[in-house]
Amino acid sequence: MSIFDETFTMNNGVKIPKLALGVWEIPDDKVADAVKSAVEIGYRHIDTAQAYGNERGVGEGVKNAGVSRDKLFVNSKVAAEIKNYDEAKKSIDETLEKMGLDYLDMMIIHNPQPWKEVNQGNDRHFEGNLETWRAMEDAVKAGKLKTIGVSSFQKEDLDNLIKNSDTKPAVNQIQIHIGDTPSDLIKYSQDNGIVVEAFSPIAHGAAMNDETIKQMAAKYNVSVPQLCIRYDWQLNVVVLPKTANPDHMKSNADIDFEISAEDMKTLAKIDQMNYGDASAFPVFGGKI
Repeated sequence: MSIFDETFTMNNGVKIPKLALGVWEIPDDKVADAVKSAVEIGYRHIDTAQAYGNERGVGEGVKNAGVSRDKLFVNSKVAAEIKNYDEAKKSIDETLEKMGLDYLDMMIIHNPQPWKEVNQGNDRHFEGNLETWRAMEDAVKAGKLKTIGVSSFQKEDLDNLIKNSDTKPAVNQIQIHIGDTPSDLIKYSQDNGIVVEAFSPIAHGAAMNDETIKQMAAKYNVSVPQLCIRYDWQLNVVVLPKTANPDHMKSNADIDFEISAEDMKTLAKIDQMNYGDASAFPVFGGKI
């Protein structure tokens, strides 16, 4: 079985491929080629977002990938700023129109808080998230979405949806990498039947500069990205490394080795890394 065929079954019975192509920061006019290359290599799961500004290009790549639509798992995200029913409903329709697709396999709430409040305020927007969630539930009923989930939701945010809606999130997409492994949140999500997805598995490139990680990669005779992706893989999560480079897409999928339990523990203890220029982004601790 190829790595690209490996899936988790979500709580609604839909299968999600365990390795995905992330396309953050790939420009709209370049992303169609990236998607086509990824599909040729074997990727079947593409992850974009309204905020990335490249949904149109992703849709073009999906349509021209040479693989039937039902063989691909395409995900986007409702912008973090949208916290009401009408705007959320409109944004889902706009995404489908931009992408030129009849449906998405999944749509998720990009963040429980608008980006400008991340790392600054304590308002978790419980009511607003329920409103957006309701619009997403209705889009599932209308056949526009197969599955709905969330991103960067903490325990209290998950509980809000689980207790106050008819649909449990199918996934929680969270930042997981060596140097930042939120074990409690991973466990809480998984214990509640929510598939966990890991974004930024290579710490937005910061892992490339860590000596312990470099030495560990050398020990296994693999690259730093391969070690990082395999580390997340062994946490039983979907992994979404992002790249526009077909050579990197190939090597990112070449993770047929096993990190020992002892080495997993060593890697889990590595301290938070310095994200360099990327630390300005809210998701890496910055503020807007």
